[in-house]
Amino acid sequence: MKLKLTHIVVLLFVISGFAQQKNLTPAEISSFKSEVQATSKKIITLKSTFVQTKHLSFLTKDITSVGTLYLKANNQLKWAYTKPYEYSVIFKNNTMYVNDQGKKNAVDMSKSKHFEKINKLIVGSINGDLFDNKEFATTYQSDKNHIIAKLVPKSKELLKYIKEIHLYFPVNTGYVSSVRMIEPTSDYTQIEFKERKVNEIIEESVFKN
Repeated sequence: MKLKLTHIVVLLFVISGFAQQKNLTPAEISSFKSEVQATSKKIITLKSTFVQTKHLSFLTKDITSVGTLYLKANNQLKWAYTKPYEYSVIFKNNTMYVNDQGKKNAVDMSKSKHFEKINKLIVGSINGDLFDNKEFATTYQSDKNHIIAKLVPKSKELLKYIKEIHLYFPVNTGYVSSVRMIEPTSDYTQIEFKERKVNEIIEESVFKN
């Protein structure tokens, strides 16, 4: 069977794509972890806009949301969605506060290990502080532009909600630029962080529900 030129070109691109992603060596992993830890230690506050894409297999179009992330080193975290509608989630003092277009709710995370794990998972995904978490098996790969940490939950409880987490770190930066959370159904949520601002003043009023 003869291959057409277009088929050969496509095949070369596919082979090239696979070849570009490689596993990190133990020395590279150690160096990468040190870089991330050094970067995260400098973070007192973090503010970043984000674009969230939700892919659901039964929908023809992905769901896109935008907003702003606020993070303080004392474990205060806020996701403020602005489009397509206003919605916010605040993690503060072991409590999760939800404001759904004026409808407010609070959940005591100390009484729910599930929500507590979600909070640690989100914060760790942003600052990269998940590498030594015993609840995940982690592998490291790299391509031309990123180092990718791929985490697989070990516990059956977490596997009910999350199949894998992929953290994307631009080369030689030590910070996360994108997070992909893959569900057991292979649906996923991807969050791209943009306009990242570190250690600017964030007023306490931001974290009021």
